Amino acid sequence: MNTAAFLQLGLFLFVLLALAWPLAGWITRIMQGENPGLVRFVAPLERLIYRLAGIRQDEDMGWRGYAVALLLFNLLGVLAVYALQRLQGMLPFNPQAMAAVSPDSSFNTAISFVTNTNWQGYSGESTMSYLTQMLGLTVQNFLSAATGAAVVIALIRGFARHSSARIGNFWVDVTRFTLYVLAPLSLVLALAFTQQGVIQNLLPYQTATTVEVSHFQQAKLDAKGNPVNGKDGKPVMVDASTRQQTLPMGPVASQEAIKMLGTNGGGFFNANSAHPYENPTPLANFLQDLAIFLIPAALCFVFGRMVGDRRQGWAIIAAMLLMFVSAVVVETGAEQAGIPQLSAMGVDQHASSLQAGGNMEGKESRFGIIDTALFTVVTTSASCGAVNAMHDSLTPLGGLVPTFLMQLGEVVFGGVGSGLYGMLIFAILAVFIAGLMVGRTPEYLGKKIETYEMKMTAITILVTPVLVLVLTAIAVSVDPGKAGIANPGAHGFSEILYAFTSAANNNGSAFAGLSANTPFYNIMTAIAMFFGRFLMIVPILAIAGSLSAKKRLAVNSGTLPTHGPLFVVLLIGTVLLVGALNYVPALALGPVVEQLQMLSGH
Repeated sequence: MNTAAFLQLGLFLFVLLALAWPLAGWITRIMQGENPGLVRFVAPLERLIYRLAGIRQDEDMGWRGYAVALLLFNLLGVLAVYALQRLQGMLPFNPQAMAAVSPDSSFNTAISFVTNTNWQGYSGESTMSYLTQMLGLTVQNFLSAATGAAVVIALIRGFARHSSARIGNFWVDVTRFTLYVLAPLSLVLALAFTQQGVIQNLLPYQTATTVEVSHFQQAKLDAKGNPVNGKDGKPVMVDASTRQQTLPMGPVASQEAIKMLGTNGGGFFNANSAHPYENPTPLANFLQDLAIFLIPAALCFVFGRMVGDRRQGWAIIAAMLLMFVSAVVVETGAEQAGIPQLSAMGVDQHASSLQAGGNMEGKESRFGIIDTALFTVVTTSASCGAVNAMHDSLTPLGGLVPTFLMQLGEVVFGGVGSGLYGMLIFAILAVFIAGLMVGRTPEYLGKKIETYEMKMTAITILVTPVLVLVLTAIAVSVDPGKAGIANPGAHGFSEILYAFTSAANNNGSAFAGLSANTPFYNIMTAIAMFFGRFLMIVPILAIAGSLSAKKRLAVNSGTLPTHGPLFVVLLIGTVLLVGALNYVPALALGPVVEQLQMLSGH
C-alpha cells in the first residue's frame, strides 16, 4: 500500500467523521421526538401520514407489537414489489415496453429489496421499467433502510430505559427517519450526482452512431426469430457488425443517492457503480464511499448520546475503524501486488505492463486500484453491495477480504442500523465472556446480561452462518447449483460461497462469475435473504424489550469499563474469533486454496 493509498484513506476517514458527528446530533433529536427548526416545515406532512394511517404518535409498543408491525410492513412491501414487476408491461412509464419479469426473478427481487439486500440476478436496463425502478425499488431503498434504523433505535432504547416494557413506536420511527434523515440527505446527494454527470430523466433509450464499426457474433435466427442450433445442440453463430449503439436512459441519480445512503446497493444498470451513468468521476466515486458509511458511522455516535455516555459510541466506532483500516491495507496491498504469473510470463506485453502496476483486470481505468480497493472494502463492510469493479477478477486474497467482511456479519460500520445492532450483539457476547473469565454476572451499560439475552444473542450470531454453510453445501451437491458455476475448482466454490454469504448477510454484491438468474438460485438466495434479515431482527427486538424492563445497576469497582482500549480489543477479538470459527473451513476450500495455488505457480 503506497503513499497515495494512505493519503486517500486518511482523507476519507477525516471527512467521514467530520460529517457523521453533526449528523448524529440531528438523528438523536429526531428519534427522541424533538422538533428542531427545519422539522417544522415537514411536520404537517408527518401528522397527515399518521392521521391517514390511524397511527397514535404518542403510543409506544412492547417488543412483540414492534416486531409484528415490522414484519407485516415488510411483507406488504414484498407483495407490492412483486406485483409491480409482474404487471409492469401494462403500467405506464415503460418507454422500452419491458415485459413482465418472470415469477421466480420477481420473487427474488421483491425479497431482495425489502430486506435491504438488493441482490440482482438480472440486468436492470433490459428488465425493469422506469415505474418499477421508481415506485418499487427506489421506495424500498428508503423503507428497508428506515426499518434497519428503527430496529437499532429500539435496541438503544432498551439500554437507555429501565423498568419499562416499551421500546418505541415502529410506525413513528420509520416515518421520522425517512422524512427527516433519508429524504433530505438523498435530495442533496442526488443533486451532487447530477452535477457530476449522473443522468436523471424519463426519456426513451437513445440510439447513437459510433465512430468505428463494431464487429461481433450473434446467434442465427430462423423465420420465427428462434435460434438455430447446430449438430452439437448449440446455437449457430454468425458474424455481424453495426455502427449503432443503444444508450439506456432513466431516473438514475435519485435512485443512486438512496442506494448509497441506505446501504442498499442495487444498480440501475447491470454494471452497477462501474457504469459511467451511475458513477462517472473519481469525485462521484468518493461521494459514494462517504454516503455508504455516513449514516452507519453517525448511528454509533447516536448510541453514545442516547445512552448518556458518549464514550460508549467512541468505543464502538474505534473497534470498527481498526478492523476497517486493516481490511483496506490488506485489500489494497493484494491488488497492487497483482498476479505474479502474468508478470513473469513475459509473453503478453500488455498484460505484463498492467501487472507491473497491479491487478487491473475487471477494474475501471478512471478509478484504478486504490479507489477500487477502498470501494470494495467499504461496500462489503457495510451491507451495501454496490460495486465499481468485478469482484470475480480480484486476486484470491483480494476476494477473501470482502468475503470475510460479510461473514463477520457486516459489523464494520455495516448497514443502516444493521451494522450497529450487529456490533452491539457482539458487545453483549464480549461482556458475557469477560464475566465468565472473572466469575461475575455480566453487565453492559448497567443492565445484567442473563440467560434470556444470551439465548437471543446465540440465535442472532448463528443464523447467518447456518444459512450460508447449509445453502452452499446444497448448491455444490445438486446439478442445478453446479450448473451455474462459470469457473472450475476452488474459484467456482468461492463464487457460490460468496453468493450465499452476500445473500444471508443482506449485502447483495456478487463475484459475477455465477449464473444466478435461475429458478434454483432465485429461490435459494431469496430464502437466505429473508431469514438472514428477519431471524436476526426478531431476537434483537426481544433483547431490546428484555433490557428495557430491567433496572439499571449502579457502577461499582467490579464493573467492566466498556469505553476504554481494553474493551475495544476484547470486542474486536470476539468479532474475529466468532467469524473465524464459523467460516475458516469453508474459506480454506475457496480463496485460501486459490491463494496457495497462485503462490505455488498454478
